Amino acid sequence: MVVFVLEEMRIRSLGVIDDAVVELSPGFTAVTGETGAGKTMVVTSLGLLLGGRADAALVRIGARNAVVEGRITVPPGGAAVLRAEEAGAELDDGALLISRTVSAEGRSRAHLGGRSVPVGVLAELADELVAVHGQTDQQGLLKLSRQRAALDRYAGDAVAVPLTKYAEAYRRLRAVSNELDEITTRARERAQEADMLRYGLDEIAAVEPRAGEDTELAEEAERLGHAEALASAATVAHAALAGNPEDPEGIDAATLVAGAHRALEAVRSHDLALAALADRIGEVGILLGDVAGELAGYADDLDADPLRLAAVEERRAALTALTRKYGAGVAGVLTWAEEGAARLLELDGDDERIGELTAERDSLRGELGGMAQALTDARTEAASRFAAAVTAELASLAMPHARVSFDIRQTEDPEGVEVDGRTVAYGPSGADEVELLLAPHPGAPARPIAKGASGGELSRVMLAVEVVFAGTDPVPTYLFDEVDAGVGGKAAVEIGRRLAKLAKTAQVVVVTHLPQVAAFADRQLLVEKTNDGSVTRSGVKVLEGEERVRELSRMLAGQEDSETARAHAEELLAAARADG
Repeated sequence: MVVFVLEEMRIRSLGVIDDAVVELSPGFTAVTGETGAGKTMVVTSLGLLLGGRADAALVRIGARNAVVEGRITVPPGGAAVLRAEEAGAELDDGALLISRTVSAEGRSRAHLGGRSVPVGVLAELADELVAVHGQTDQQGLLKLSRQRAALDRYAGDAVAVPLTKYAEAYRRLRAVSNELDEITTRARERAQEADMLRYGLDEIAAVEPRAGEDTELAEEAERLGHAEALASAATVAHAALAGNPEDPEGIDAATLVAGAHRALEAVRSHDLALAALADRIGEVGILLGDVAGELAGYADDLDADPLRLAAVEERRAALTALTRKYGAGVAGVLTWAEEGAARLLELDGDDERIGELTAERDSLRGELGGMAQALTDARTEAASRFAAAVTAELASLAMPHARVSFDIRQTEDPEGVEVDGRTVAYGPSGADEVELLLAPHPGAPARPIAKGASGGELSRVMLAVEVVFAGTDPVPTYLFDEVDAGVGGKAAVEIGRRLAKLAKTAQVVVVTHLPQVAAFADRQLLVEKTNDGSVTRSGVKVLEGEERVRELSRMLAGQEDSETARAHAEELLAAARADG
């Protein structure tokens, strides 16, 4: 027997379960109980521990949160241990302690080995440790995509390696095709965009704006527009500083400062402080002279030219027309022109780009066709082995004459890829449609299981598929939620026997309503419900001896104390023990 993995779970405030401990064991554990007692909550709890989606509706009414804790024994050095250690988890005597909390508001927290971890880490561990199968999985097997995925999983690297290469080429082809479609379908819009860009660039080129020109022209227009006032002010200021030749008696600043300077110069030798003031007044005189000279030059150079003012205003109007269309200020116009030229170059290169993309698309389609053919060949080879293995397994599940096969086909599509001389549709997983066929008895035509399999037959096909996987890609623990739905009688006995056989190499936990299945379990757990006033509570207890007989009797006849049912229950247990 393999190393036992899932030891126990504690469930608090989850659904109808108030507080329960689920003690599991190596081998085959059956979980039973009346409808509505909370058997499904056991499956839900494990799903939460393994990174399943949290839902506030799972929290028991009146509780602040639901908590599920689990203890999982893992073999040392395994991938699960390495991943847990990477997340910072610590082992407790070779076991991982996992906790998941869901609040009434829907918030979720996960802990692994004493460390808070993302929920995704738990999901990664689940891939290594547990395979969960419920009624939704059974229905999922009806989908063609799930049937192809099952075949690919069975084939292993024979399909996985070429599928990885195919997927990369497929993604590139989709990107190339999308870009090509975008260019060709928007050809008119792109041509209109190119014409608008050319018009704008020509309009800007005709004006030839310079960086900063708008600011310079604004300053010049302001000066030319007030030339007379500026000249008059400069003349008055010059006269105040240097004197007016037409008024010899007038007093000017330069004369006054010169007089002050002479007065101090005469006595500066007597006091250093006064000498310093004399120097400063001398500097003022020099500065007044310089300013007066510049004012005279400014007035002489100032040109009140109406023609120049008109030319400046005309140039400013041309720039304003550009800024209204293409950007804020000349800087914005120049930026638009730069970006527009780059975009126009891109648009003008469409024809060349279309040619390049078309050639790459055709080349990728050719490559993809070869890869799709390799996938078809690998799937076809694996399908015959997979079908034979599932058929053999069905013989031990009370379907001795059933035959399983696979129909691998492609759909014609003129826009597809060439596979085996035909142009066929393709997708992210290749060009194959894979369908599982079942012929339940000799002479019956092989029909898709979605159309030709009853509920009980579908349950057994799914179990057979999982058992085959257990031999090629095993996990330590299997959890089946009512995999025996729609089954009864001898078929139920055979399912119980097959689950017991699977449990010799793995831990198997089965939620079941069939006594024929539960009788084969190494341990039976009862999920029982009691009414406590207005509060319903569910607990989980291990059944042994007389209690197990009573539960099997209830499952058989709905009456724990029926002598006939008790005799049948004891017979079932005895037969199961003898078979084991």
